[in-house]
Amino acid sequence: MSLPVTDTIATDAHPRQVDTLIIGSGFAGLGAAVRLTQAGKDFVVLERGSEVGGTWRDNTYPGAACDVPSNLYSYSFALNPGWTRSFSPQPEIQAYIASIADKYDVRRRTVFGCDVQTVRWNDTTHRWDVRTTKGAFDARIVVSAVGALCEPALPDIEGIDRFRGEIFHSARWNHDADLSGKRVAVIGTGASSIQIVPAIAGKVAHLDVYQRTAPWVLPRADREYTPVERLAFRHVPGFQRLSRALQYLTRETQVVGLAKAPAFMKPLELAARTHIRRQIADPELRRKVTPDFQIGCKRMLISNNYYPALARPNVDLVTDGIAEVTADGIVTRDGTTRQVDAIVVATGFHVTDSPTFAGVFGKDGRSLADVFDATGMQGYKGAAVAGFPNLFFLVGPNTGLGHTSMVYMIESQLNYVVDAIETIDRHRIGTVEVRPEVQDDYNRNLQAALKRSVWNNGGCASWYLDKHGNNTTLWPSFTFEFRRITKHFDLDAYRSVAAADLPPVPAPTPSAVRDTDETDARKVAAQ
Repeated sequence: MSLPVTDTIATDAHPRQVDTLIIGSGFAGLGAAVRLTQAGKDFVVLERGSEVGGTWRDNTYPGAACDVPSNLYSYSFALNPGWTRSFSPQPEIQAYIASIADKYDVRRRTVFGCDVQTVRWNDTTHRWDVRTTKGAFDARIVVSAVGALCEPALPDIEGIDRFRGEIFHSARWNHDADLSGKRVAVIGTGASSIQIVPAIAGKVAHLDVYQRTAPWVLPRADREYTPVERLAFRHVPGFQRLSRALQYLTRETQVVGLAKAPAFMKPLELAARTHIRRQIADPELRRKVTPDFQIGCKRMLISNNYYPALARPNVDLVTDGIAEVTADGIVTRDGTTRQVDAIVVATGFHVTDSPTFAGVFGKDGRSLADVFDATGMQGYKGAAVAGFPNLFFLVGPNTGLGHTSMVYMIESQLNYVVDAIETIDRHRIGTVEVRPEVQDDYNRNLQAALKRSVWNNGGCASWYLDKHGNNTTLWPSFTFEFRRITKHFDLDAYRSVAAADLPPVPAPTPSAVRDTDETDARKVAAQ
């Protein structure tokens, strides 16, 4: 049985030795912890926050909710019969994630408040040297479960640092800031913004919404589950799984239009245009909110109250670009100055250029940031990157989706990564590294498939594309195809070295463990 790790002390001189190190405890990291627990593997989770949950712990802004049906947004091995709505609000999702951590006793093997600073391959020990704010770790295998939506992207706007009022990113909402009766600006019109705007429009004195590109918004089929449905989810065998399966199949039909034949997106575009006509009467506002690109090219959004919020008399949709921010206002490129007391920055996240990439160094000394800057964010099955042995990714390159639940993709990758670790152990392998030629071939096929997609042909610029113009974010086919190719770890795609051919690993040093942990060890041993 593994010992509690929360109170361990590790130093650069005496790093804590672990078998598998999981970075992050959102849906991906928590799922990895559960699966490795079930497989009887030894691991430690490093979490920079004070609780599990990842993006659902961090995004607590007003109106925060999921845009994937509730019954799809859970682990297949732990369905949640307690959902209250067809689209779950943030507090329910966070409570579900926390309940999974409790059920599988993951917190005991998690170091909270532990910000990972560098992850560096040691070519002498053939292990990973990991430096954190809570000391050093020496790991045989690292699983990076750092989510794509974890590093807020701040806009590069002149003077924004001179603003004297409240200013914060949507993912770092300041709940101590009272916006009631204030003049507020929201910068951005993405997935977070269209939830925030309706939630605060009725409370503020005036709201300016700054739009660079109008999003396509579809009706949100959200409702409370009836008492009968909730009883059936809990007590009728197979009922919730059937509901989940039907929702999955319905969502999967969108892949035809998104990734195969964009012409099939036309019905969704007509539905979105009808949504605009029904909810906005003013012709000028209708013009402003109507996109000039094909639906699906950017992330499709869902809302029933965003357009009505924009139509309120105390709300203005500003489409002129921002020239600068002053101490107490925002100046647009046409010279207009609008006074504001608070600014909410809803400008998304670093996805293809995450700052976390700069701290991960492979066997040639280059960081992931260096590698991705030169070639684009490429990997193999979203789980491995050439030059980075014994390092596996969850929600890695080209695993994102534009139509259904990422939890499905995460579980597919978990199948692959857990089987990889079991394969390594079973065959007593010291290191595995995806072959560069295999990775290159895989990515050529991916980009060829993406050339047919609406993401590459819809007439928009989006965060799906990197600076090289390649879509390194999304999976270009049906999700069941991804599950098929990740069902088992394909060792022949990797260079492997037997553990017997590697130098011996030093035994753990006693100074790496607190006296209190020795007491914990005696308690565990006595159980």
